[in-house]
Amino acid sequence: MGARVTVAGASGYAGGELLRLLAAHPDLELAALTADSSAGKTVGEVHPHLAGISSLAGRVLQPHGDVSLVACDLVFLALPAGRSAALAAALPDSVKAVDLGPDFRLSDPDAWTRHYGGVHAGRWVTGLPELPGAREQIRTASRVAAPGCYAAAAILALVPLVAAGLAEPGDIVVVAASGTSGAGRSLRAELLGSEVMGSVSAYQAGGSHRHTPEIEQAVHEAGLAPGGTRRSGPAARVSFTPVLAPMPRGILATCTARLSIPGTGTPELRAALAAAYAAEPFACVLPEGRWPATASVAGSNGVHLQVAADSRAGRAVSVSAIDNLGKGAAGQAIQDANIMLGLPETAGLTASGIAP
Repeated sequence: MGARVTVAGASGYAGGELLRLLAAHPDLELAALTADSSAGKTVGEVHPHLAGISSLAGRVLQPHGDVSLVACDLVFLALPAGRSAALAAALPDSVKAVDLGPDFRLSDPDAWTRHYGGVHAGRWVTGLPELPGAREQIRTASRVAAPGCYAAAAILALVPLVAAGLAEPGDIVVVAASGTSGAGRSLRAELLGSEVMGSVSAYQAGGSHRHTPEIEQAVHEAGLAPGGTRRSGPAARVSFTPVLAPMPRGILATCTARLSIPGTGTPELRAALAAAYAAEPFACVLPEGRWPATASVAGSNGVHLQVAADSRAGRAVSVSAIDNLGKGAAGQAIQDANIMLGLPETAGLTASGIAP
């Protein structure tokens, strides 16, 4: 019998992806499954793609307040913004938690209030194991906050370059395209098939997107010298434009940053990425000349990366592709849980996408 885990918010897209992955996990056993408006329905009703899993399809979703939340080793909080903090506060210290939502991602209360409103609940350990020093922090933590999907894609592309002193943290531009599942499962007119098909549209430009402070926070911390002091140079500043693409899942993030050292070329940038991710099971730096594509990582916890120097503009161009429901949500959360519970980090996960 494996560790027992509960999924709070099992009715959403991220919750459904958690259930799909956990159903095949060799070391984790599903305890309670909770939902809000879908409480009382079965998994098969809410997630028809899981109807063929006999051990799961007939399970009934319970209300969030169900006491079975505490009868487990770890809780996945797959809840909307502002909903995780109250539930997490009711958990005993003996129950570990991974939050897929934004409640515990940010250090800065002002940034939280500006982008989310309400009371800032504090910051948990950031659940991105590929960041420098993050894996050991996750291993010893009882509370972990998985990064947002856009933020994960941009951070993975940028941090190795900033940490190596090759990219300027104060001049970063990110344009990232996401599939419609990144907006959640709520019915919205702008997400109807007839509105999305055949169209690509930008939204929340001008620094208003909620993942902007997450990216800046990670880039800032990547630029810290040993001891926590900031290296010389400007503070992290990111101009982020999200783009809605006519596909159900996936993120392609194109990130550019001014080169710190004029004349830095593609070989130096690629060496920094390769060194950062050489031992990472889910990160793949593609051969030179091949660029990431969302289809290549669909259904996986993998990230594909490529970088080049734009010598004319004096900028690094770093591109990443992830599945927003995989490495950007459920896969990332399970990777964190594996580390927290002392399990093999890759258990129940794959770096390989599905094709075609």
